[in-house]
Amino acid sequence: MAITQQTSPELQEAQQYVNEVYETVKKRNPGESEFHQAVKEILDSLTPVFAKNPKYRNNAILERIVEPERLITFRVPWVDDQGKVQVNRGFRVQFNSAIGPYKGGLRFHPSVNASIIKFLGFEQIFKNSLTGQPIGGGKGGSDFDPKGKSDNEVMKFTQSFMTELSKYIGPDTDVPAGDIGVGAREIGYMFGQYKRLRGGNEAGVLTGKGLTYGGSLTRTEATGYGLVYFTAEMLKTKGESFNGKTVVVSGSGNVSIYAIEKAQELGAKIVACSDSNGYVYDKNGINLATVKRLKEVERKRIKEYVTEHPTAEYFEGCENIWSIPCDIALPCATQNEINEASAKKLVANGVKFVAEGANMPSTLEAIDVYLSNNVYFGPAKAANAGGVAVSALEMAQNSARLAWTFEEVDAKLQTIMKNIYNNSVNAAAEYGHAGNLVVGSNIAGFLKVADTMVAHGVV
Repeated sequence: MAITQQTSPELQEAQQYVNEVYETVKKRNPGESEFHQAVKEILDSLTPVFAKNPKYRNNAILERIVEPERLITFRVPWVDDQGKVQVNRGFRVQFNSAIGPYKGGLRFHPSVNASIIKFLGFEQIFKNSLTGQPIGGGKGGSDFDPKGKSDNEVMKFTQSFMTELSKYIGPDTDVPAGDIGVGAREIGYMFGQYKRLRGGNEAGVLTGKGLTYGGSLTRTEATGYGLVYFTAEMLKTKGESFNGKTVVVSGSGNVSIYAIEKAQELGAKIVACSDSNGYVYDKNGINLATVKRLKEVERKRIKEYVTEHPTAEYFEGCENIWSIPCDIALPCATQNEINEASAKKLVANGVKFVAEGANMPSTLEAIDVYLSNNVYFGPAKAANAGGVAVSALEMAQNSARLAWTFEEVDAKLQTIMKNIYNNSVNAAAEYGHAGNLVVGSNIAGFLKVADTMVAHGVV
């Protein structure tokens, strides 16, 4: 991703330094393209910081921050319903604990590997910093696929997974949550196993828990609601609002559903959503109640939507969802779902705002297309931070042995998302990139962690 810089000796020297660190990352982590992409996106933004603040280079902050404090890989054996032993691979990256215990979700998906876990964990450092909460960066998961598995098989797998993971986590050490493939069912099974292993109820060890055993109201809605709150701030800056806007949302999972819900509440018309097989287009506006039932209750594919709404259309494959004309695009499915060609389709069809609900759903080339065509772009680490922000609020409630109301948590979430937006805007302006939320969020997230690492010394 190209970040235009004014040339000066300090900036040239800083750029050379940043490039050297990036080349070292590539050599030390061969073949890990997702991790390389995440590192480059952030490092490209930080050049003016190193030009202005030599202390970060003198303390080797960049060299330290790109290297995980710990990467744990383990096998996960379990027995399926046919009595056959299956073996999956588990991961946990504990990337940076400068400002608090490691915090980040667990992803269960066949695509999970070390590169994906490291890219997610690296992004999580800065996202967590942006929330203003005392949480460091981590991430984990497995190449296990919960789709098509019985509840019994999911339980056996998650119990085996937690048996090993439990050695490395704790309320003041590392606090996992859910991500793709890990919802209330999986969190419940893992928490039950953790309790058996530890012999006590350490509620703060996992977030995203059920309300009956330490979960927080608003956590289910948090990422999707937070995305819309952040996007609303973007719109407000341009003198606009969601009211009357046409919106395309990819995905139909937790983030997508609650982004649709909040955007509709604010007057938007959502015309498309998707799953991994394809997408539906409903010119009359997506019926959220149908999507919720299909995906959250019946666990069916999104193509079933058109059987109940015959004026809607279903299309196999997901890429062309970005050819639908819209004012606002909210990619909420998975990483790199919008490439350069898709971004150009969005621009050609009139998109003015893009905000990321998924983690790194736009390629670096796609981001360049947004920025060069005056599309106001909200990057994932800022725009989708609502989920981990409310996870931190869940941790706070667990520590205090109390529960806040939905309205209390939602109000805190709105404040956090407004602060993230304002801090990103201010950081971009301070370092010569006014209006660029990619640069602003990267710098704002980095500075808090970097200053803490300097204060802690070389550890």
